[in-house]
Amino acid sequence: MLRRMNDGDSRRNTKREDIYDAANDDLMFGATEEARETFKYFWREMAWESRRIVPACSVAAVKMALSDDGDLESPDVEHMWVREVGFDGRSVVGVLLNQPRGLRSVKAGDVVQQPFARVEDWLYAIEGKAYGAFTVNLMRQSMSPEERAQHDGAWGLDFGDPESIELVPAGWFEDPENPEGQHPMSANMAPELAKAVAADPSFLTSTDPRGFTMLHDQALAGSLPTVEVLLAAGADPRLETPDGRTALHLAEDLDWVPVVAALQRAMAH
Repeated sequence: MLRRMNDGDSRRNTKREDIYDAANDDLMFGATEEARETFKYFWREMAWESRRIVPACSVAAVKMALSDDGDLESPDVEHMWVREVGFDGRSVVGVLLNQPRGLRSVKAGDVVQQPFARVEDWLYAIEGKAYGAFTVNLMRQSMSPEERAQHDGAWGLDFGDPESIELVPAGWFEDPENPEGQHPMSANMAPELAKAVAADPSFLTSTDPRGFTMLHDQALAGSLPTVEVLLAAGADPRLETPDGRTALHLAEDLDWVPVVAALQRAMAH
């Protein structure tokens, strides 16, 4: 079960975050930039987590900046985590885990939606091991070994080396920074998906609550094997989401290089 999260789950470490933000703005800015640049790995895992019969992620959350008036330059900005994360390539939605300290417009348990630019961190955990958590690990770098152990124990997670952040479980990809690497479930699902689409072609055109076809969904998740199955089965790469984006646009949003190339080839025919 996900519990309400502040960075450290304690009053002392929550104060540490305030101090760290004020004294080391450049470092924190760099951490949030890294989080946004690697968000694709979080979203890929969430896309596959939603298809698992038995959930693998004990924690899955995104930290975002919120304010009452929507102005991130105002003094009332708070940095809070959301769970049950949804993403459409442009905005992130989730259920607020934190109880705001001063904001009046939201409270813990509210559904909040923000532009992707307001994402500040992401975190998921499998078998007690945390992946991502850039701002959390930045603060862990300033802690003594004893403080770090206390912090990690409060979360109940193994964050590992704070200066070497992992994006995916070891052994899943030879090089998680290599865009050619594919999620294990992607390759495993491809043959069964081919059979399912052959038996029921409506899979190619039916849409989810976002208005996404399966091709849109798999392109945003960076799944080359399933994208190739769908294209081979006749999925139309020119179909658009309700706001006018094709699967190619979605793959480009997260820089899924092999998927972009596959969709470009399909659209050229």
